[in-house]
Amino acid sequence: MPKLWEVTKLIRSKNAGPFELTFDVIFKDRAGYERVRDAGIIKAQWFAKTYRLTPEVVSVINYDAANAIKITIPRPVISGDIDDTDVFGGQQHGPLVNVDVP
Repeated sequence: MPKLWEVTKLIRSKNAGPFELTFDVIFKDRAGYERVRDAGIIKAQWFAKTYRLTPEVVSVINYDAANAIKITIPRPVISGDIDDTDVFGGQQHGPLVNVDVP
């Protein structure tokens, strides 16, 4: 079973302002995008469990025109706070990389 990183050309996380993180999953081709989208692999419940949130605060947007999926979640602490370990949010996508793709 391939991993998500194998069917994408980009998986990243970054700040979406000081209070939110956004994740971009951009696929190599339409077939890979539709395969993941239609299987429902990337969903609010998975993000909620992985990032210790409630599903209601997770936004998952399938963007067909770009063969991409965008996810937005609240940051655990405000960007730049003394307890913040990733001020730019660029290291939060790690758990997505090895998600299994059926």
